[in-house]
Amino acid sequence: MTQNDSNTTNTGAAQGTTKLSAADDFRRRLSEVRPTRWVRFAIVSVIYLAWVAWMGNWWLTLVLILLFDIYITGYIPFTWWKKSKSSVTRTVMGWVDAIVYALILVYFVFAFVGQNYQIPSSSLEKSLLVGDYLVVDKMAYGPRVPQTPLHFPLVQNTLPIINTKSYIDTPQLKYHRLKGYSEIKRGDIVVFNFPAGDTVAVKVQNPDYYTLLKLYGRDAVQGNPDSFGDIIYRPVDRRENYVKRCVGLPGETIAIDKGVISIDGVAQPQPADAQFNYYIQTPRQLTDADWERIGVSVDDRHEIAVTAADSVNVRALGFTINPDGTVPPIYFTPLTDAMRKIIADEFPGSRTMQQVAPGGEFLFPDGVSEGWTRAEYGPLWIPAKGATIELTPENWAIYNRAIRNYEGHADAYIDSNGTVYIDGKPAKDYTFQMDYYFMMGDNRDNSLDSRYWGFVPEDHIVGRPVMVLVSFDKDKGLFDGKIRWNRIFKNANP
Repeated sequence: MTQNDSNTTNTGAAQGTTKLSAADDFRRRLSEVRPTRWVRFAIVSVIYLAWVAWMGNWWLTLVLILLFDIYITGYIPFTWWKKSKSSVTRTVMGWVDAIVYALILVYFVFAFVGQNYQIPSSSLEKSLLVGDYLVVDKMAYGPRVPQTPLHFPLVQNTLPIINTKSYIDTPQLKYHRLKGYSEIKRGDIVVFNFPAGDTVAVKVQNPDYYTLLKLYGRDAVQGNPDSFGDIIYRPVDRRENYVKRCVGLPGETIAIDKGVISIDGVAQPQPADAQFNYYIQTPRQLTDADWERIGVSVDDRHEIAVTAADSVNVRALGFTINPDGTVPPIYFTPLTDAMRKIIADEFPGSRTMQQVAPGGEFLFPDGVSEGWTRAEYGPLWIPAKGATIELTPENWAIYNRAIRNYEGHADAYIDSNGTVYIDGKPAKDYTFQMDYYFMMGDNRDNSLDSRYWGFVPEDHIVGRPVMVLVSFDKDKGLFDGKIRWNRIFKNANP
């Protein structure tokens, strides 16, 4: 027996390694695995199984087979390059391997845990400032399973420099949200995908596509690619990210009277940092240092050019004219109550007059909002999951976008007799499939929000800002206060 074994070994040495059976090869691979690989596989498996349980889809456990091969058996030669004789190949593939692992990790962290966002506009000042970089918690309200799973994780929808889509449209997964540890409450600052961002004119994205249609007409926008660019569609989770304050919850009726929000007929307290547009008249010209003390950014410092010839209009606004006929400086700027107090205390004799919100704005909903302004708005009922409404022409004007665009009934319409058709059949009522929210900016007169483009569906909700990571003042130099040190690690959702 010993002699036979010896002969077999010698024959193998002469002819090459003896081919093992599948079972023997499997046992050999297991025997060669270092204990540390088993430990790493166990840790990864526990984390992965916890994620599968959170997802609620046990078919995903099949991926454990792949993980077992990556860490233990190694049938798939993922690390073939480590055995290459070329040092260049080993170096390049080493970097590729590290980058791929990093991107996969970033993908899962950004999709299910949290992400950083920058505040690009002043719609939430003074709560959040232009130049704030936020950490957004996606687990707070429950992370969405990516609806567009094939996307580059470090950009929202467009790859920089080459300006092409950063995602592949198919496959598109059905909306599903994992369980979070809290629900959206009134007053929460929320990050969400822009509901009116489903259709985009590539060259003119501000104002949005639907506002462009109101301004110029459909034929002009769609038939003029040189000015407006291609018209494209974006999936829900690849639409631009917005951040606003939730002021209305599903099933509530919201109204605004003289700038004060009422919910179901009850007036709500204003956020401490709520701003409104004011005309202010000061005894003397304000300097940059004065504006700094008041807290007004450079972009919001607007001086009104007036002369003695404008005396009637100046007096009509409640402002004064000097005895010699000159007019003390008048400015137009957004102010909080605290900022108005600074002006009154530091510039005695100043006058402030709140701007009357103009009418004729493109307010939501079309056909119903005639006579409304951003300060005199509603009442408007916010849809709630499971709630049923009667489909009247007025209700259709308010809720047709939710029914058609957000809830997937693209062929729903109303005929000339006022009959609503959904999925090709006449319908007298409709039951909503999702919750909706009403979002507004704290900079009330300088915020394009739900008053202009409507409700935010639950499948558009991204997460809750929890912390200002760092903040940069674009009006300052690097050694002149550009970094707002007092905002670093500040609570972004007080």
